[in-house]
Amino acid sequence: MEYLIIINDAPYASERAYNALRLATALGSEGDTGVRLFFVGDGAWCAVREHKVPDGMHDVEWMIRGFLAGGCAAVCGTCMEARGITPEMLIEGTSKSTLAELTAWTRQANQVLVF
Repeated sequence: MEYLIIINDAPYASERAYNALRLATALGSEGDTGVRLFFVGDGAWCAVREHKVPDGMHDVEWMIRGFLAGGCAAVCGTCMEARGITPEMLIEGTSKSTLAELTAWTRQANQVLVF
């Protein structure tokens, strides 16, 4: 089974990114399941390294790094540019991507989940 999880929210704006990452990690822990993350809109901020984690919140960067041990993640390039995010700012293992790649991943996925 192949899953695509699209994250739209900034890392600490709500618990959506946190819950999406929890689910992605849980799904990816099953040997026959593939999981991809795609960050769009303010979700692009999730893939930026070295955030100051607000008190009482979970470390999204740490969660993404753990997920990347078995999955892959990409960030909308247009969304990055609109927010002044450069490829050098991204967490190692994530990459600047395109709508074409998101389209291909969507077609390949058995399930698409949007957070």
